[in-house]
Amino acid sequence: MNDKQSPDPSSRRNFLRNGARIAAMTGLGALGGVLASRSQAESWVWQIDPQKCLRCGNCATECVLEQSAVKCVHAYAMCGYCNLCTGYFEPEPNALTTAAENQLCPTAAINRTFVEDPYYEYTIDEKLCIGCSKCVEGCNRFGNGSLFLQIRHDRCVHCNECAIARTCPGDAFVRVPARQPYLLKTTHAH
Repeated sequence: MNDKQSPDPSSRRNFLRNGARIAAMTGLGALGGVLASRSQAESWVWQIDPQKCLRCGNCATECVLEQSAVKCVHAYAMCGYCNLCTGYFEPEPNALTTAAENQLCPTAAINRTFVEDPYYEYTIDEKLCIGCSKCVEGCNRFGNGSLFLQIRHDRCVHCNECAIARTCPGDAFVRVPARQPYLLKTTHAH
């Protein structure tokens, strides 16, 4: 008789089967950990800090999209609802009317609506806004600064390195948490 016994094939099979199960469970556990950490990790998006914006015009021309994701936004709480809005009218308008030759915006993206004498409400048609910042410049230079630029995230393609941010002379493009993607303007920048 042989002193050496041959191993039981069923125990080898059980050993390999149990080893494969342990490896699979370890792999699933590791994958679950990676997915959990990714879901808890903070997402960041680009935004314009309205206090740093120099109103240079790059937002209209440097965005990778055909029509920039940057749009003019109006802080109504700051607005004076002026008859002579320096964000709406050319610096020396022919008349205070909605005629195209009197408007500062090259695409007529700002709508002017009479409220009551002497007040007018100004609203932005974002579909027409190209982010040129002409209205923002006028409002900040001579008005109360209630018009400002923001990246609209429903349009933005979320470049890792924003093309506009690379050319922004005021370093106004900052990364903000995706859960709070807008920087609201509450005071006029001095």
